Amino acid sequence: MILKGVEATRYFAKPDPAKAGLLIAGADPMRVALKRQEVIAALIGPEGEGEMRLTRIPAAELRKDAARLIDGLKAVGFFPGPRVVFVEDAADGLTAILSEGLKAWQPGDATLIVTAGGLTGKSTLKALFDKAPHAFSAMLYDDPPSREEIEEALRKAGLSSIDREAMADLTTLARALDPGDFRQTLDKIALYKHGDPTPLSPADVAVMAPATLEAEVDDLLHAVADGRAKDIGLLMRRLEGQGVLPVTLCIQALRHFRALHVAATDPGGIQSGLMKARIFGPRRDQMQRQASTWGARPLEGAVSVLLETDLTLRSASKAPGMALMERALIRLAMMRRSG
Repeated sequence: MILKGVEATRYFAKPDPAKAGLLIAGADPMRVALKRQEVIAALIGPEGEGEMRLTRIPAAELRKDAARLIDGLKAVGFFPGPRVVFVEDAADGLTAILSEGLKAWQPGDATLIVTAGGLTGKSTLKALFDKAPHAFSAMLYDDPPSREEIEEALRKAGLSSIDREAMADLTTLARALDPGDFRQTLDKIALYKHGDPTPLSPADVAVMAPATLEAEVDDLLHAVADGRAKDIGLLMRRLEGQGVLPVTLCIQALRHFRALHVAATDPGGIQSGLMKARIFGPRRDQMQRQASTWGARPLEGAVSVLLETDLTLRSASKAPGMALMERALIRLAMMRRSG
């Protein structure tokens, strides 16, 4: 049987021990690993592995010794409680062996959890679990996490009191980060808020969120967007001393001004546009002011200047790259001041 969307999310959190097994497959190994960990923990509890109620069988070993699967499913453990047999990194070559395991399974046997990489629609392994009346299959794709998945992750991290804007920032983070990084960020936030009864705020999220730009680059881009032309030279020298390339600066500047343009032209307003551009925390407040001050047409001009600079930097021009970049940024800052 096939699990999709919310149904799959709920099953991962509360799997049915009366079912024979579950196949979790997807191209992102971290997504698959996190869901597999969640399911196994829900089935055997935090002490299950220590009580030897979890049997791990790598796919390569199962190919050499097919009998290990049924032995693991039928084994009686020393400690009472549900058991799991976990087959890792399976592929279509194991379909026949796993089929025998599902046929031999009876109530009271261990639950079979199988993980695999990205499987095609013609995969025999996928078809086996899709069609099994007493087992499930769940395909994980690189879609942004649903609100239910985010809320479940927050609950597990012990975060219950959350400001509405902070929730919006966390939703943006969940879509911007891979699942493992998002989970680690939530754990950091939970530790940061431990013993603090006040609701989680956007500032808290910003402090704990992984940096997407070097602080010095961020400072430079805000100086440009705020029209502080006199600060650009010193900030450029610092970045040049750290080995930052002019092309890198141009790419980051393009991202910044494109985000401002998205915000300035969004039908839902500037704040809605910045959320779509994945800008959050105090940085969002600053960029909201910048987008409002610049306006859509000047921002189009700024993006054009940066695109032109990018082409020049990547061309055969012999002009010093950092000097070209600095001149372009000063030009933008002056555009802001004149506007």
